[in-house]
Amino acid sequence: MKTFQVPPAYRSPLISAIKEKRRADDRMKKDFSPTLLDFGPLQVYLARHFGFCYGVENAIDIAFRTVEENPGKNIFLLSEMIHNPKVNDDLERRGIRFLQDTKGKQLISFDQLTSSDIVITPAFGTSIEIDTMLKAKGIHTEMYNTTCPFVEKVWNRSGQIAEKKFTVIIHGKPGHEETRATFSHAAAAGPALVIRDMQEARILARFINKEKNPPDFFEIFKNRFSKGFDPSRDLNRIGVVNQTTMLASETQRIADILKLAVQERSFQTHENPGEQFADTRDTLCYATNDNQSAVTGMLDTPADMTLVVGGYNSSNTSHLVELCEEKLPSYFIEGPENIISEKEIRHFDLHTLQEKITRDWLYSGRPLRVLVTSGASCPDAIVENVINRLSHFVEGSRDPQSLIEQLNLNC
Repeated sequence: MKTFQVPPAYRSPLISAIKEKRRADDRMKKDFSPTLLDFGPLQVYLARHFGFCYGVENAIDIAFRTVEENPGKNIFLLSEMIHNPKVNDDLERRGIRFLQDTKGKQLISFDQLTSSDIVITPAFGTSIEIDTMLKAKGIHTEMYNTTCPFVEKVWNRSGQIAEKKFTVIIHGKPGHEETRATFSHAAAAGPALVIRDMQEARILARFINKEKNPPDFFEIFKNRFSKGFDPSRDLNRIGVVNQTTMLASETQRIADILKLAVQERSFQTHENPGEQFADTRDTLCYATNDNQSAVTGMLDTPADMTLVVGGYNSSNTSHLVELCEEKLPSYFIEGPENIISEKEIRHFDLHTLQEKITRDWLYSGRPLRVLVTSGASCPDAIVENVINRLSHFVEGSRDPQSLIEQLNLNC
């Protein structure tokens, strides 16, 4: 596999050694049990898979190399490179400026750009409209395109579906950069629609079955359908793709709901359902699948709580939190600074979408058993620092650096 130049500050010797040992012991990636780091009174269970994926390392490599190779030039990013505050802050400190925020709000006008400027496309990709506009200005976007290949795979799948006259239904977060980009590529090939979740899938199913009146469609799915979309016509043949970081199980359930609606309608109209619902393969990326499977395997381990580390606006990380919350008290944190003390932790609440402080959070029983994972855009060094910080507040814990010898690992 291709290797990338990632800043050493993002690496963790301990975690790199653990990951390498797990890869050597389980090359087929069939063992999703976590790795135990035994500090004595603290037992940390690290998920089998977590942290930087191929697409993230590729994006970081290109971005930092672009800065090094182009001193004195204006370098812009269309939006956040990835959803991790430390990485984006590091890029800003090196002089990169963001043209838009994560919701698409303009921070710097495109009118200020010239053909001599460099514009980096983030890992989420961008819309056809923006890419076309930049090229019209003489900006060579292809030279600094960090779009994840698994995102591009979704775009290709959308095009294949559209060519066969299927409407593309995108399971994703409507405001997310990747979903906006995927919608743009899908809508260029044919009718497209974005749905957020299971509830919206059930509503859409009623339109497919002709149980709801077509005019209601435009209000319910406002600003999420392609130009000229006609629910009476464009919901007859459909296929489902997704934002690559969504929950795999939810995407499958959504596809099942919509496929059942097509089958029920086909039974009434005597159509062949196989010709009305596209046979699409799952479009989640390998890292999302691995990380979600690893969390599921980790949650089989008896534990007191879970720490999930990553950017608060990271979609793939938020879904790991959702999985953990089903079984254990779970804390979504950006880094070690969120662990204020053994009495207080500052974390993000997915239900209120606000950061909050929870008191008396640290279980008093010993050994304290904590499950730890992180999102695909979180540097391993941050995870190691979280573990070190946690051990600091559990009296009697062994020195974290001694664990390399304990595990018989060589850095």
